Amino acid sequence: MRINLTKKEIVNSIYMQIGYSKKISETLLEDFFQIIFENLKKKKKVKISKFGTFELRVKKSRMGRNPKTKENKIISERKVILFKPSKDLKNKINQINETKN
Repeated sequence: MRINLTKKEIVNSIYMQIGYSKKISETLLEDFFQIIFENLKKKKKVKISKFGTFELRVKKSRMGRNPKTKENKIISERKVILFKPSKDLKNKINQINETKN
């Protein structure tokens, strides 16, 4: 079963743990996302210690095929965001998995 974490849940968590109002917690989270977005727009890597790195890459245009119609089509060049988790994050995730087994 897949459970999604929503922005509202993150805001509530900040509210409960730090004690700021929900409005301030939401603004804090929005500002955090905006900082990441602005730096990716400037083609900078965003490294968050003990969490991971966000990076913007450009994928070149290429030929693709619609699997349903078998029609060939050019897939245009586009930017993609990559996330590489840190070793600390990987270790923490693996520790959680080991304790569940």
